[in-house]
Amino acid sequence: MQTSAEKIWGGAQQLLRTMLNTDIYNLWFLPIRAVALEGETLVLEVANDFCEVWLKDNYLGLISDVLAQASGQNLKVKFHVNAAGSTLGAPGSDHKTKAKPDAEPVERNAPVRGEIAFNPKNTFESFVVGENNNHAHAAAMAVSQAPGKSYNPLFLYGGVGLGKTHLLHAIGQYIGGTKKGARVTYLSSEKFTNEYIDAIQNNQLVRFRRKHRQADVLLIDDIQFLAGKERIQEEFFHTFNALHEGHKQIVLTCDRPAAEIQNLEHRLVSRFEWGLVTEMQPPDVETRMAILRKKEKAMGVELPDEVVHFLANRIRTNIRRLEGALIRVASFASLTGKKLTLTVVEGLLREVLHEEGRYTVNIDSIQKKVAEHYDIRLADMTSKRRPENIAFPRQVAMFLSRQMTESSLNTIGEAFGGRDHGTVLHACRLVKDRMEVDATVRQAVLYLEKQLLR
Repeated sequence: MQTSAEKIWGGAQQLLRTMLNTDIYNLWFLPIRAVALEGETLVLEVANDFCEVWLKDNYLGLISDVLAQASGQNLKVKFHVNAAGSTLGAPGSDHKTKAKPDAEPVERNAPVRGEIAFNPKNTFESFVVGENNNHAHAAAMAVSQAPGKSYNPLFLYGGVGLGKTHLLHAIGQYIGGTKKGARVTYLSSEKFTNEYIDAIQNNQLVRFRRKHRQADVLLIDDIQFLAGKERIQEEFFHTFNALHEGHKQIVLTCDRPAAEIQNLEHRLVSRFEWGLVTEMQPPDVETRMAILRKKEKAMGVELPDEVVHFLANRIRTNIRRLEGALIRVASFASLTGKKLTLTVVEGLLREVLHEEGRYTVNIDSIQKKVAEHYDIRLADMTSKRRPENIAFPRQVAMFLSRQMTESSLNTIGEAFGGRDHGTVLHACRLVKDRMEVDATVRQAVLYLEKQLLR
């Protein structure tokens, strides 16, 4: 069984070598040995307890993925700490191996030990740019190339699974890889809160503040979770000021604009808007196709065109869900060797498609919801009447139809009383402009969007 285990792990290492930075691969994965295959569990030997914890916390998902590709089956992973403790060259080992000198640059580029490590897959190269995220991508590249010099802070907001965390990881890894010695700190606002509470309980506030206020780059995910936490907001306010005054880069992500976070102090809202605020929207069908093609290439698989088109057209709202569906379909084809048909794919993704179906809206439902919200007749959506109290709700409905359905401008125009595509385009631009300058309009449109997604 050991020969089989070594063969599987050898194949997995080849995949890892192509996916990871050379230093990271040599430091964490090269020293690992496969010692046994126990049923559906592969036993991997590591140098010490620290290696086991670090690999479990930061790379377990990646290891499982490459083992599935190398073996053709879903294997569980079990780590075994080498009894000698020093025969494997790895971080935390006292043994002076060739891998030891590589540890220092990797440690500089990684987050502070104990933080969540960056996902090596989340780089600028693997990020698919489309109309929905090109502004956010360009801004992220700009702050990576010149931290603290432009767009400080950078505030990225958008729904779940649209790539905000991907860009945070890409920024962190780019700066870590190009600016030697840069202190990059990445954590969620929830982890910031937990660390603060722990520091109070253990009289470690000075250490906590030194850690976060002396960073060169601070990356905070899901900043909305500071809402309602007054003491944490006070602490983060002073952390923000210390870094900003020191011209250190701050990047924040959120699921909504800062002004719409309930129970967030106005002085924080104001600071979050000091730099650049940019929205990340759901991808259009062309971008979804590009994402699937890029993921196919990274996985080394090739699915039938009709399957890729099916996934791109049926899973619209969440990139993470889209990629997960592709992995499930590709794994099924690899493990069973069966031909993929649309019927088979629909069966495999029944739960995913059901979940996605909850978010499927059409022009009729949009017209009804908007008419109800603005207290106008449904007939006014298609009428030629043009008073402001009717024209603007109609324009909002056109805007939402463009954003939330795959309908063309001409199709939308026809549904609104035979209007031409130019009228629809004008309505979309007008509503978008109003949303940028009028918080009331923005809140109304976002409220309608949420209602339609229920």
